[in-house]
Amino acid sequence: KRRLMLARALVHKPKLLLLDEPTAGVDVETRSETWDFIKEINENGTTVILTTHYLEEAESLCNQVAIINQGKMLQNSSMNELLQTLESESFILYLDKPIDIKPDLKNIDSKLLSATELEITIDKNVNISEAIILLAQQNITISSIKNKRNRLEELFIKLTQDNSR
Repeated sequence: KRRLMLARALVHKPKLLLLDEPTAGVDVETRSETWDFIKEINENGTTVILTTHYLEEAESLCNQVAIINQGKMLQNSSMNELLQTLESESFILYLDKPIDIKPDLKNIDSKLLSATELEITIDKNVNISEAIILLAQQNITISSIKNKRNRLEELFIKLTQDNSR
């Protein structure tokens, strides 16, 4: 149904396309295909205005973002400018080998989640490579890294909490 609605909206090749929650209630594969299609039509010259509660979708698809809470616009800027306002970022580091105690990372906040998972929070003035170097010096190697939370989601929560006080 969602695919048909999108196809119907594109039949006349609009310059502007308004999409309201285009991937709500769809499976993972359809969501990914829809994202790819939205990117493609945008790259081909169609301006897309997207409303969504899926903030990872907005972060992936949008160049410009407006955050609206209870009818009030809290932020309207480019995605890059908005993400630059993050004071810190949290990452989950998956370790190659289990460790028993939290490593010493000097001025980097860390928490051992399990023997092979370490959460670190890095201020925006600290480079993640510093944490990696400090871990390597302690013979701790990382197999993979992921953001703890979607960055736009983190900002949205901060902005809306600040606004409700």
